[in-house]
Amino acid sequence: MPVWMTGVDHNRAALDVRGEFSFTKKRMEEAFDAFRNIPGLAGCVILSTCNRMEWWLSVEDTAQFSPKEKLCEFLNLCPEDYGEYLVERKQDMAVEHLFRLAAGLESRIVGEDQILTQVGEALQFARAAYATDHTLEVLFRLAVTAGKRVKTETSFSTADRSVIHAAIAMLAEQGISVRGKTCMVIGNGMMGKLSAQALMEAGAHVTVTVRQYTSGLVDIPKGADRINYKERYGFLPGCDLVVSATNSPNYTITHAAMEPLRIDHPICLVDLAVPRDIEPETGTLPGFLLYDIDAFHIDLQSAKLRENIAKAEMILKEEEERFYAWYRGQDLFPRINSLKKSAGEDVMLRLTPVYRNLPLQEKEKEELKREIETAAERMMNKLLFSMRASLSDHSFLESMDAMEGTFREENRKN
Repeated sequence: MPVWMTGVDHNRAALDVRGEFSFTKKRMEEAFDAFRNIPGLAGCVILSTCNRMEWWLSVEDTAQFSPKEKLCEFLNLCPEDYGEYLVERKQDMAVEHLFRLAAGLESRIVGEDQILTQVGEALQFARAAYATDHTLEVLFRLAVTAGKRVKTETSFSTADRSVIHAAIAMLAEQGISVRGKTCMVIGNGMMGKLSAQALMEAGAHVTVTVRQYTSGLVDIPKGADRINYKERYGFLPGCDLVVSATNSPNYTITHAAMEPLRIDHPICLVDLAVPRDIEPETGTLPGFLLYDIDAFHIDLQSAKLRENIAKAEMILKEEEERFYAWYRGQDLFPRINSLKKSAGEDVMLRLTPVYRNLPLQEKEKEELKREIETAAERMMNKLLFSMRASLSDHSFLESMDAMEGTFREENRKN
């Protein structure tokens, strides 16, 4: 099955455009249900993060639909209005992109750690919704494996690599330290917890908002205080910094609610959500400094980083070849399965004289027969895939021809 992808990312689209293409979990479930009806679509995965949204597809060879148009149709967007922001990749370009993405090479902050987890979670969610297929399963699993290998064998930076760490570092460069300051974090997801933890590690006093209906269930970072989400505006004037990082479709902080507040010191508002959590007009109010996720980046283009990127790319090429070896071998699966079956039958045929004389009940004999045939098939499968990994395509095909010829000759004799 050929692999396609389409989507938007921080390289082409500003935050507000990315927000139009953002997917919540509920929206993903609705999309999977809708996409199942597309002729020629075998499986799909949706990856939606702060910096990108990518729709990954496995399609039949005869598929002729436009992923851009189908995506915009589902989102009730006009393709002509968003064509300049959407990118499409197919087969080799798509595979290379996913492996680079999982390794953090396509991130705004090179080598950031969150994307690897997000790629794995995207596959898990699609699998739970019965939306993926074998091609995407193998592709995403190998991409995650490649990303882990890059993390293990290279070092992009000794510093933490996430947006909140970049935000803290950038604010420090501007003379805004969080040490000893009062901070509020709105959001209990991965980004919210990471933000709370990073702020505490930087020396801040952190309070996390919790929705009332989940207040007793939410696990917040150790050392952080909690308040009810509804109390956020009352708590806000005493803060020095507020971080909002939720998946809410609505603003968590609005201009109208903030305007009546009276503050006696500057307050930084950091919006790490896509779509936005904090209404942009809030940044125009006296005393408030508003930053969105696009304001933060790390420039690590040092000689050492370039060296590690080159090393990572070599690792990815090796790992990509594992996928291509599997992908090219798909056409051989019927022949491989036939050889496995022949191996099981051949072993059983040779053992028949012994098998018949065993002091076992017929049911026990049948069970033993199945176990013997299964063991022989597994051994043949292991042998074939070991050969596939070590031999050239031509040599592997010659070996398969020879084995098939041997079994044909054996069957003729018998």
